[in-house]
Amino acid sequence: MTLKTGARRWYKEPWPWILMAGPGLVIVAGIITVWLAVVSNDGLVTDDYYKQGLAVNQRLQRDHQAAALSLQADLMRSEDAIRLLVSATDSAAIPQEIVLKLAHPTQAGHDQSIVMKSLGQGFYEGRLTTSVVGRWHVTLEDPAGQWRLQGDWRADSGEPLRLQAKAG
Repeated sequence: MTLKTGARRWYKEPWPWILMAGPGLVIVAGIITVWLAVVSNDGLVTDDYYKQGLAVNQRLQRDHQAAALSLQADLMRSEDAIRLLVSATDSAAIPQEIVLKLAHPTQAGHDQSIVMKSLGQGFYEGRLTTSVVGRWHVTLEDPAGQWRLQGDWRADSGEPLRLQAKAG
C-alpha cells in the first residue's frame, strides 16, 4: 500500500486567505477614510478663529442693546416665505429692513441671509432661497449692527419661534 499525499499549492488552501482577509479589510477601510477626509468639507472650522474670538465682546454688546430695547420677535414660516412680528419699547429702534440669518449647524453651504422688508405695524416678510428642514441657528439683526436676537429653530416643527433678548 502506497499512501499518496498530494501537496496542494498555498493559494488553494483556505487558511492563508482567511488570515489575509483581516489586514486586507483594514487597508480598504484606511483608503476609504483617507478619501472621505480629503473630499469632505469641514464646515465647522473657520480660518479666522482668532479674529472671531476677539469680536465676542462686540457681539455681546449688541445682545445687551437688544435687551435694553426689550426687543422680541416671533418667526413664522409658510412654504418659501418667512414672516416676523417684532416689538420693542422704543419703536424707533425698529428699522424698515431687518436681516435674518439662518445658519445650519453642520453644513455651511446651506446658510441663508434674508433681507426682511417692513409691512408696517412691526410685521416683516422675506423669501427663502432654498427650503429649510431640520434645526437652524437664527440671528435677527438691524442693518446698522446695533442689536441682535438669536435662537435655535426647528424649521419642520410647524411651531413659530420666539426670539427674546437675553438680559445680562
